Amino acid sequence: MKKRLFAAAAFGLAATLTVSNAAMADGYPNRPVTFIVPYGAGGPVDVLARTLSEGMRAALGQPIIIENVVGANGTIGVGRAVRAEPDGYTVSIGNWPSHITNGAIYNLSYDIQKDLVPVARLSQNPYVAVVRKDFPANNFAELIAWMKANPDKATEGTAGLGSGQHISGVYVQKITGTKFQFVPYKAGSSDIIRDIVAGHIDFTFDQAITSLQHIKGGNVRAFAVTSDKRLDAAPEIPTVDEAGAPGTYILTWYGLWLPKGAPQEAIDKLGEAARAALADPTVRAKLLSLGQQIPPPEQQTAAALAAFTKTEIDKWHAIIREAGIKAE
Repeated sequence: MKKRLFAAAAFGLAATLTVSNAAMADGYPNRPVTFIVPYGAGGPVDVLARTLSEGMRAALGQPIIIENVVGANGTIGVGRAVRAEPDGYTVSIGNWPSHITNGAIYNLSYDIQKDLVPVARLSQNPYVAVVRKDFPANNFAELIAWMKANPDKATEGTAGLGSGQHISGVYVQKITGTKFQFVPYKAGSSDIIRDIVAGHIDFTFDQAITSLQHIKGGNVRAFAVTSDKRLDAAPEIPTVDEAGAPGTYILTWYGLWLPKGAPQEAIDKLGEAARAALADPTVRAKLLSLGQQIPPPEQQTAAALAAFTKTEIDKWHAIIREAGIKAE
């Protein structure tokens, strides 16, 4: 009797293990995947994450959960992703400020190139000079002239020290000889735009992905894009070259990373799903309408993101240090 019970128990255990192994054999992913967004809901990275997740969900066969972890210009959210279990189910989605410039500004507890594994390079966009409706200037040249005549009177909203808005502002000050105040916001673009619309601050350099809806809605005005090419989604906005600050080119790009030690299967499948989403006509149309530029497929791979990350770190860390931008 005992032998039969033992045999039955052993059979049951074997069956359980067989089912478990079979589930593992089904491959990655077999449960929802979480994207850690290091900025607030409604900001550029959040909007991109939600748009991209719609296309990736079909390819992965699992839902994608968006978790906003804000603070310290994205460093808290990225740190959360770095410390996550490297099982492929926690993904770091970020951009040029969160994954490139922060390393030159803050004393981080992690190293982007050593503690995260590249998965896919995503879309990119320039910044837009966004100004409150009743500011006493009608174009970028008049804005610069006003700030020269009124040093330290204008206020620019930023996502914190070394954020894209901050670096763009520092560039403009250097090139145009102007001075204005920086006003930091914990949640980033979403709160900045809200306060520009309300008239609490004067302007910002916001990403097209979040600013275009407010520009087209007439809530704010757009004076220039930080590029040598106009946006397809808003061709009426002049470039910085045309608007009076030539050469002030700032481009924010986005990517996906996993914690170091993540399974290769997870890296491959997430990368494939991201590329499938970027190729999907519906997703592409949505991104293009938000002022995004989508790189060709060969520039969307994990290897391409690794190489591009190194190039950007080498370039921008030197520029930031020369400008003396450093957290206390």
